[in-house]
Amino acid sequence: MAELHIIGQLLGASGFDGHSVFCKWGVHAGRSWELVEGSDGGQTQVDCPSGCGGMAVWSHPVDAHYVCRGLSGWPKLHVQIWAQDVHGRNELKGYGFCHVPTTPGMFELDCPTWLPEGSALERAAAFFIGGAPRLRTEEVVHSPGDRFRLQTAAGGVVHLRLGVVMKEFERHGVVTG
Repeated sequence: MAELHIIGQLLGASGFDGHSVFCKWGVHAGRSWELVEGSDGGQTQVDCPSGCGGMAVWSHPVDAHYVCRGLSGWPKLHVQIWAQDVHGRNELKGYGFCHVPTTPGMFELDCPTWLPEGSALERAAAFFIGGAPRLRTEEVVHSPGDRFRLQTAAGGVVHLRLGVVMKEFERHGVVTG
């Protein structure tokens, strides 16, 4: 079977000024993909971007090794950005996803994030008591479908460095570059 190695790191995030932020991340792959080694999800540590020119620095490793029986469902990396206040309470600050590159090599990627706006009542409640509106089903972040119907506000950007290593794709008739 063909193999795909995703090796790299979540470098950090910018655009979340004034918040101590962390990232919950995962790799979503279709049914023809199987994770054989590494991890397809995790969480970074908390970092405050104010001391580093507006960028939270995580340098969190990403290492996943997949085998595939078909190209359908090519892996995507999805993120959730959370802010932590001085009392240890966590509040969602954004969702985002990016496709894993389909050619071998090293890549610097920026993953923009967004947050559902919610109704006027939900926005008022968030302003006074906190707690941003959240998605009922988080699969909408990385799956095609009704995402275009959402009313969202732009968030910050997650910065990634990913190395993609491919093995046996050409042997199975897939030309990658």
